[in-house]
Amino acid sequence: MSITLYGIKNCDTMKKARTWLDTHGVAYRFHDYKAEGIDKAHLTAWCQELGWEKVLNRAGTTFRALSEADKANISEAKAIALMQQQPSMIKRPILETPKKRLAGFKPEEYAALFK
Repeated sequence: MSITLYGIKNCDTMKKARTWLDTHGVAYRFHDYKAEGIDKAHLTAWCQELGWEKVLNRAGTTFRALSEADKANISEAKAIALMQQQPSMIKRPILETPKKRLAGFKPEEYAALFK
């Protein structure tokens, strides 16, 4: 089973997710989208399954630093373009499994997915 954990290496939430996966013996590949980038196809698939509102990290400093014009009238297409330009705006982590994708880290959601 191919499992990929997408995020940024030095994020505290990412560290929690990686620790959870390691502790529970879940084999995964880590994709650092700050170092490796992320393509539009992945962002589009995530937004279609999870909703762009959940994938776009509006709470982070990168999003809050945007101009008011960039923050206004956000659509799925605009959100995808923003996230592709600045991957720090993507919710962390994104866990991709053959069954399902999850945005963010909640131990109970991981436990339910891997039971």
